[in-house]
Amino acid sequence: MPSRDYARLVLRRLSRRYGVELHTQLKHKNMTHLFVAVLLSPQSTDVQTNKTTQKLFRKFNTFADYANSDPKTLRRYLKGMNYYKTKAKHLRESARMIGERFHGRVPRTLKEMMELPGVGRKVANVVLNEGYGIDEGIAVDTHAGRVARRLGFSRSKDPYKTEMSLLHAYPKNDWGRVSNTFIELGRDACKARNRECYRCVLKDICPSSNAKEQLG
Repeated sequence: MPSRDYARLVLRRLSRRYGVELHTQLKHKNMTHLFVAVLLSPQSTDVQTNKTTQKLFRKFNTFADYANSDPKTLRRYLKGMNYYKTKAKHLRESARMIGERFHGRVPRTLKEMMELPGVGRKVANVVLNEGYGIDEGIAVDTHAGRVARRLGFSRSKDPYKTEMSLLHAYPKNDWGRVSNTFIELGRDACKARNRECYRCVLKDICPSSNAKEQLG
């Protein structure tokens, strides 16, 4: 496990490069929009999710709208997404549960969030951080997981194990920033293919950098 000094240096450089007030790229205007967009986002790009929700939000405004929707109609709106049938089912069931158990409001704890159909740790962490400013964990998507492995924070491809490693490496007040800055780096220079280490702000300290030999 990397040292706390290394972890702090990584976050400090990434925050300087990408900013400290980073937010999800999923478009939303309220908590209902945010929850729906994040719930639909797994296995889909943000671009595809935003394209889908742009039309979806014109038709459905409240959790009651989703809960009472015709299943076939809802599936039709989501058809361009991966696993759209399952996502439509989870969306209707979650909307119904939010209405019945949480008085129409998105719950504010990780435990309650994960009781909703289709909601795992990543979805819950993103909604809590983005919507309420609450950090009970670190959202680990494909970008954050890849960056964490390359930086030496984890050897596992399991998002949960990677999250636990990051939670151990950083104090709680940094958890929200860790996820967002790692994601930005993953989208920018630390890509799955054709990574561009030569322009990464961590190229001199990252154990996976292929640009070290060019330094000095």
